[in-house]
Amino acid sequence: MSVVRVAAWSAAHPWRAIIGWLVFVVLCLGAGIAAGTRNAGTEDYWIGEAGRAEEIATSAGLERRPVEYVLIRPGRETSTQAAARDVTARMKRLPEVENVGPPARSADGTTLLIAVTMKGPELDARQHVDPLLAQTAEVQRDHPGLVVEQTGSASISKGVNQQRGEDLALSEAISFPVTLVTLLVVFGSVLMAAVPLLLALSSIAAAMGLSMLVSHLLPDAGVGNNVILLIGMAVGVDYTLFYLKREREERARAGGRLSPRAVVELAAATSGRAVVVSGLAVLVSTATLYLAADVVFSSLATGTVLVVLVAMASSVTVLPALLVRIGQRAERRAERRALRGLPPRRGRERGAGGERLWRTLLRPAERHPVLTLVVAVLVMIVLALPALGMELRVLNRDSHSREIPALRIHDRMTTAFPELRTLHQVVVRDGQGRTEEVGQALRELGRRAHADPLFARNAPADIRVSADGRVSVLELAVPYRLSSPEAERSLDRIRDDYLPATVGAIEGVEAAVTGDAARNMDDLDHVNGKLPLVAGLLLLVTLVMTMIVFRSVTLGLLGVLLNSLSAAASFGLVVVFFQYGLATTLFGFDPSATSAIGSRVPLFLLVILFGLSMDYQVFVVSRIRERAAAGVPTRQAVLDGITGSAGVVTSAAIVMVTVFAGFVFLHLAEMKQIGFSLAVAVLLDAFVIRTTILPAAMIALGRWNWWPAPLSRQVHGVRHAAPGGHALTTVREP
Repeated sequence: MSVVRVAAWSAAHPWRAIIGWLVFVVLCLGAGIAAGTRNAGTEDYWIGEAGRAEEIATSAGLERRPVEYVLIRPGRETSTQAAARDVTARMKRLPEVENVGPPARSADGTTLLIAVTMKGPELDARQHVDPLLAQTAEVQRDHPGLVVEQTGSASISKGVNQQRGEDLALSEAISFPVTLVTLLVVFGSVLMAAVPLLLALSSIAAAMGLSMLVSHLLPDAGVGNNVILLIGMAVGVDYTLFYLKREREERARAGGRLSPRAVVELAAATSGRAVVVSGLAVLVSTATLYLAADVVFSSLATGTVLVVLVAMASSVTVLPALLVRIGQRAERRAERRALRGLPPRRGRERGAGGERLWRTLLRPAERHPVLTLVVAVLVMIVLALPALGMELRVLNRDSHSREIPALRIHDRMTTAFPELRTLHQVVVRDGQGRTEEVGQALRELGRRAHADPLFARNAPADIRVSADGRVSVLELAVPYRLSSPEAERSLDRIRDDYLPATVGAIEGVEAAVTGDAARNMDDLDHVNGKLPLVAGLLLLVTLVMTMIVFRSVTLGLLGVLLNSLSAAASFGLVVVFFQYGLATTLFGFDPSATSAIGSRVPLFLLVILFGLSMDYQVFVVSRIRERAAAGVPTRQAVLDGITGSAGVVTSAAIVMVTVFAGFVFLHLAEMKQIGFSLAVAVLLDAFVIRTTILPAAMIALGRWNWWPAPLSRQVHGVRHAAPGGHALTTVREP
């Protein structure tokens, strides 16, 4: 069914369409809440050698258990033994606890540490850690003269999740009012400003419900709702804005000769089609993320695909119905004024000053297209140059905000017990059951590690063996931070030197190394390995889609080049702000969040930026193509198309930038970097690419823009009957 036919049905049956949309949103949200969210499990994160090691250990019942640590430090009191006995007794009574280790004293003798091992998988422990935290708080109340506090993987994970939820609420508090104010400025009407915002919010609600359902097929890594809000506010408002502005233009052009229903159908034949094409471009671009075969990328892709699908559907179904009802309401108001002998109320004249401004900005491209093109491209290349020195890192507990109490306690713990900063696990499987031989090799590996300054010498090299004796696990401690070069070198030392020389000398054994550092390195290698595949397919998909939409090889190639230029410039700026620390200087960001770029940030941004750039490209080039198809010379068609779309593109860009910029002030480093990059890329795309480089390139290319087929053979007009036998012709956008 075509976009125009869907819009025509909605316009003819507005109440059915509106009620149907509300029912759809309620059903999606209700079904999602009823089904719940299936969060990604430990096995969903298994990648590379670390994943293989964890799979072997899990199959033998030797997987790493979640451990919580209770620290007891002197305060007004100096004796910590009674509090340690209290902690031990309380923890042993909890059903969530597997065992409690003996108290260990720090090297300086000031801190006691009690390790509490929890039952169940490590990722699930955050859901069961509250009873342990409650017991620790009780001990603190019973011993007010001491400092009793708790940290560990479960409590840190719980704190990160809680902060993510608070960040989500903060981003809503920032984006909603700013978006509403922007729309009020654009439309000058509370009612018209409320329509895009309400449709965006309903699309987000429906997408969140659908994401809960889809999580039972593709588990959620905990980032789904963040990306749904991030992308949903941007595209939801943008798609509605494109449609609304075109409906206003068609209504003004008709001069009252057309009914609200006919005007809406005209808007559907132009901007409605552009919205569908733009949405499909974002969907196809985002779908390339699934090729990364990574649970986090899959969650990001799923959230984006769902919210774009729903936003696209709302703009071509319920939006026409709302516009018809608003138009009919305006007609009735005008009729009442006429019956009372009052003159018709005229809307505020807008756009003359804005059009003059855009004509002024376009003057360099109009008069000196080649020179303007060269200078603008060189500026973008200069902005992109820092990206060549981009350093990627898996953002882990070292880069999380220290506003999370469990992380501050973790820092104090690892200062007192540096051997707990990083742990490597060497996992060995021997199908022949040579337990003693494997044990000797692992003990030799441990001796070599203890003689190496990269490893903690005072930490015991414990070996755990499965019940059948076929799988053994050795833990080695490293007294350096997880993201430090020393931790990375220690892992390389085990994998490249110690393991081959010891366990590797036993024929027929399978050995692998895991741990947080190993996971991070293998994740980074996995992402880097998938980057060429995803980026290559993304470029190909963008090229093919643009060629199909505009039936032009030239515009296809130009679109790929411009999108690449925009993405590269935004990467360069994110390196300057976050990796080089300018964001810390200007905004006071935590240096731990600005020392490197998140490993998943570039690939996600590349995919999303290419998709969002197609929004502006389709909308702007469609206007240019429409004018050129009407017989206007290419130079003038470019100027008319850009000035005619500049207002809506600027408004849409402002909305996107404010939504994305709000994420810069969240706590999670990756969300800061993603929000900043998207905001910068949209600014560059809307105000440099589309107003300088694109017009200069298209004016310089002239008739070659439409190669290989002449434009006259590509575009067909759509005739619409008007009252009194008149006919309006609108060139269909692709």
